[in-house]
Amino acid sequence: MRKTGRITVCGIVQGVGFRPFVYAQAVRLKIAGTVQNLGSEVEIFARGDKFEEFVAAVTRGPPLSRIDSVTVTDTQKTIPDGFFIVPSATGSFSGMIPPDIACCDACISDIFNKGGRYEHYWATSCVNCGPRYSIINEIPYDRQRTSMEEFPMCPACAEEYNDPHSRRHHAQTIACPTCGPKIELFDTEGRQADCCDPVKEAAVLLDAGKILAVRGVGGFHLVCIESSAGELKRRLGRIEQPFAIMVRPDYLEQMAVVTEQDKELLNSPVHPIVVLTKRDPTAHETISNVHTIGCMLPYTGLHHLLFSYLRHPLLIMTSANMPGYPMITGIDIAMAKLNRDVDFFLTHNRMIVNRCDDSVMRDGYIIRLSRGIAPKRTAIDLGKHCILAVGPELNSNATIYRNGFAVTSPHVGNVRNPATLEYLQETVRNLQRVLGAKFDVIAHDLHPQFLSTRFARELAAEHSLELIPVQHHRAHIAAATMEPCIGIAIDGVGYGDDGTVWGGEIFSGAVPDFRRVAHLEPVPMPGGDLATRFPERMLYGILPDDRILSLLAGRGVSDIELGVMRKQVSTGFNVTRTSSTGRVLDAAAALLGICREKTYDGEPAMKLEAAAYGGHAEQWELVYGNHAGCDILSTRSLMETALARMQVAPKGDLRAVRDIAASFQYNLCRGIAALAIQAAELDGMQKVAISGGVAFNHAIRETIKNEITKAGFDCVINAGYPLGDGCVSYGQCVYAGKVLGTRK
Repeated sequence: MRKTGRITVCGIVQGVGFRPFVYAQAVRLKIAGTVQNLGSEVEIFARGDKFEEFVAAVTRGPPLSRIDSVTVTDTQKTIPDGFFIVPSATGSFSGMIPPDIACCDACISDIFNKGGRYEHYWATSCVNCGPRYSIINEIPYDRQRTSMEEFPMCPACAEEYNDPHSRRHHAQTIACPTCGPKIELFDTEGRQADCCDPVKEAAVLLDAGKILAVRGVGGFHLVCIESSAGELKRRLGRIEQPFAIMVRPDYLEQMAVVTEQDKELLNSPVHPIVVLTKRDPTAHETISNVHTIGCMLPYTGLHHLLFSYLRHPLLIMTSANMPGYPMITGIDIAMAKLNRDVDFFLTHNRMIVNRCDDSVMRDGYIIRLSRGIAPKRTAIDLGKHCILAVGPELNSNATIYRNGFAVTSPHVGNVRNPATLEYLQETVRNLQRVLGAKFDVIAHDLHPQFLSTRFARELAAEHSLELIPVQHHRAHIAAATMEPCIGIAIDGVGYGDDGTVWGGEIFSGAVPDFRRVAHLEPVPMPGGDLATRFPERMLYGILPDDRILSLLAGRGVSDIELGVMRKQVSTGFNVTRTSSTGRVLDAAAALLGICREKTYDGEPAMKLEAAAYGGHAEQWELVYGNHAGCDILSTRSLMETALARMQVAPKGDLRAVRDIAASFQYNLCRGIAALAIQAAELDGMQKVAISGGVAFNHAIRETIKNEITKAGFDCVINAGYPLGDGCVSYGQCVYAGKVLGTRK
């Protein structure tokens, strides 16, 4: 039986309390030796009678670690008596810094422990909780490589840091009111509030109806009570867009339906925003005018302190940046950009190195991959090449593959503007530095005009790298599974092989060989992108006849605009053709008068889903066709049926609107599922994968899933990455790796 050796542990072993954990196990088992960080590995030299038991304990690791391998080899090194944590050194870069995580229960107790060292201290944390990714400059993960370097430990913190029996033993974020980051409150003129407790004063201001910009772990939030939500929307010009809220735990179930799965997510170390169904669909309309509401629980010491002083049970907690733009992290930028939107600024002086939005989930599926989840590290064999994937245009992020692992960044945003492009570039540089990556290949979206594509081309030209373009929807399916399957990609828009806009696609095959075998009927988008902003244009593109013109005229659309639309569709001038599922849902929302102008991403489809909630779905006749070897579901036929139902319904009958909305969604899903089932039967496939942002719609996703399983096929839905475009960079990486693998 071995009694001495060198133990090398690879994986996520930085920022998770691994060395203190090893120290504690060594003391418990009377093991002598040393433990040291080496890049993203931990090296241990050990000897003792219980060496094998020690190795078994090390292999289990602390709760936040993710261990890839534990290797034990002989050593000739002299091992000292006792056990010591030695200073870090550089080494391999196979692991990753874990994401920021919520304040743990023990630290929350410390914050509210009267007379304790951490009483009312906002940045209380320990080895099991707190910021990680948002403060790290580089690895190995030590205080001097984080933004905590600016806050030297006081004697009391240093004592805990060096105490093997403390849960703050080697906790790099340890800080207290004496030595740690401070909270300050400012008005819009930059004057500091004259108060002894800025957090308590902020709660008083919030209760009085004021709007605050609050600097959190990964950036600024705009914060106010419910009665001020309308005013905040007015100031931001986001009248229709739902807000996320932070809720006192004892109030949450009064306002929303919370499943056991939801509770587990809400209380997990991630503490994401979870989209819940309201108990009363018409309640809290100033926050959300649809039937769902995004809720999260307090996840930092600052949040817990705010709620301890606050009289109200919930706070609007929405990102301070414009939708699609990077989070605002610095107080100077916040004061410059938010001066007219807020009344006060509650900020701290700890630098945010890597900005990070809140993660969002629904029904256990990820909508936004960010705080608590990302950087996300997935073990996958894509060969020897180092691959960078720069993602799509909307809801973008980046993925780097290296040495058997793909690491996906937190949510970046909509790469349609220079600021977000710069953030994407910054994110890539940060990940590259932390991972020690040297790229061989860059994967990017097939669309030639995307700024992310331009970034890929420029980087490739600068470093003589190979480029691999990946069609948007094939990336979606590649992210869902690498096994042979029928892939259903249902989303807004993606550049297709034929230069048209795809978005309702059925593929057959395995990465990277996906054949397009079926799709939704291609229809005109009058005015191109204008049809995305104004869904009534999309409606006329699908049903270009006088009935729709008459309907729109009755809503006040001018004769000039109607004439332009008629001419565009009849001549094909300034018209793009699309098979997008999202655009079909937009048109249905326009037909029913639910949404006439899109003011935020996904608004028409979200409002259609809300209208369909509680409606009775009837079965409609489905019409299919075939073109160029692909089966096609007629969306014109579905819209014709919806129009016929609407014309016979009593005017103002909300029940009829709900039923038509529910029926439209249901029959569109039946048709999509039927196309996939037929393709699976013809090609002998057992698996059917579903991806795309439209699948966030509960009724749509579950209807397609039920139809597929009822037909005897296995349904694959990716729970590890977003169903929307947040999975595309990972899918691009997988696709590129498989392309390279075919060249062996």
